[in-house]
Amino acid sequence: MNWTLEVVPVPVTDLDRAKEFYAERCGFAVDLDDEVAPGMRIVQLTPPGSRCSIALLSGMPPMPGTKTTAPGGLHGLQLCVTDIEAARAALVETGVDVSPVMHVGPNGWEEGKGETWNSFLSFEDPDGNGWVVQEAPSELAER
Repeated sequence: MNWTLEVVPVPVTDLDRAKEFYAERCGFAVDLDDEVAPGMRIVQLTPPGSRCSIALLSGMPPMPGTKTTAPGGLHGLQLCVTDIEAARAALVETGVDVSPVMHVGPNGWEEGKGETWNSFLSFEDPDGNGWVVQEAPSELAER
């Protein structure tokens, strides 16, 4: 049996602002924007080419026995691209405050591209949830 990661909840304070950020600035596709029950809204978005989506939730009570993360408390979500410099340029063009391209060198983090699998950038959504983008040598389907 496969266990596929398909949806990651991202805690935000304002669904409309977050939806605009992820759709208009980051290029995520809006898969769903629905009030699933009175006062409970879900906005689901998917990064280009990804099989995993994010879910922005409002009014949804936590499932019994689970914990919640405060808006801005989610960090380390990672996206992969095949051209880190083009990805950075696309984010900058849409107004996302994005780090320089960096890699891990002998003395820690250094600016500039690294070797295969060693080029990264980072950005945050309007609530402060943190994302990392890593350059991969090829598309996922080819690896």
